[in-house]
Amino acid sequence: MLHVVLFEPEIPQNTGNIARTCAATGAVLDLVEPLGFSIDEKAVRRAGLDYWKDVEVNVWKSTEDFLKQHEGKNLFFFTTKARKNYCDVAYPLDEDVYLVFGKESRGIEEEILLRYPDYCVRIPMINETRSLNLSNSAAIAVYEYYRQGGFKEPFKTVGELHRHTWEDSL
Repeated sequence: MLHVVLFEPEIPQNTGNIARTCAATGAVLDLVEPLGFSIDEKAVRRAGLDYWKDVEVNVWKSTEDFLKQHEGKNLFFFTTKARKNYCDVAYPLDEDVYLVFGKESRGIEEEILLRYPDYCVRIPMINETRSLNLSNSAAIAVYEYYRQGGFKEPFKTVGELHRHTWEDSL
């Protein structure tokens, strides 16, 4: 099972977009407190997150609590500071995998990165770009994981047109 982990997310729109990616792919969303916003039922409904019910969401009390509970698991820490490219990793497809992202303003604490140097990965960028948007980064990572698995069921293999069929183009 794939998990997307957000350490102390600050911007509700990013978390909402990531939740939508999780709903579209069947990934689990793990949120690590403190959160910069509320995810109670009223707040979610007011934000129009009609897909929230389709996402399995776990909430953890702290980064250290999450790390302690997942010691020895397949944790991959996404950071602009890593030496290894995210798509050079062969993600284990038969075990739980955790794609971990830091808060929007600071990323993942360097002390944590130093504890897991072989599991720090980056999304390559040119020039001096600070970083990609958190929800874009999570989507890139999630789809790389599923690409490596060949997009097996339950992913649709063919899209459907609304007014025509693909055979109409022949």
